[in-house]
Amino acid sequence: MITFKVDNLKEMSAQLAAFADFLRSSQVSDEDVFLSRLVSSELITNVIRHGGEEAEFKGELLCDKIAISVTALCQRGIDLNPARPAVLSDGGRGIYIINAVSINGIQHGENGELKVYIRRTK
Repeated sequence: MITFKVDNLKEMSAQLAAFADFLRSSQVSDEDVFLSRLVSSELITNVIRHGGEEAEFKGELLCDKIAISVTALCQRGIDLNPARPAVLSDGGRGIYIINAVSINGIQHGENGELKVYIRRTK
């Protein structure tokens, strides 16, 4: 399991590199490492920009999936059903991407965390 707190996107990138290394060392496929890092990056970015000043991350390798959990340490709430962005928009597709590549989309945990599961391929 990997856990960290982050309050800026530059630091997030370095921490997610360590998460990717953890997954690779556990023989997770390159595709699943990519999806896990993409989802993690989108969740943390949304939490920092829209939900608070700091995000707490937890990434865990389970038998058949990768569990990712991100919590805004300053609970302002994040809109998980934003309007669809314009096709040529520079941003706003993060929630759509997360929901498209994860098992059952974003789920709310008991302590306010956002939880996502990525199915592991063999």
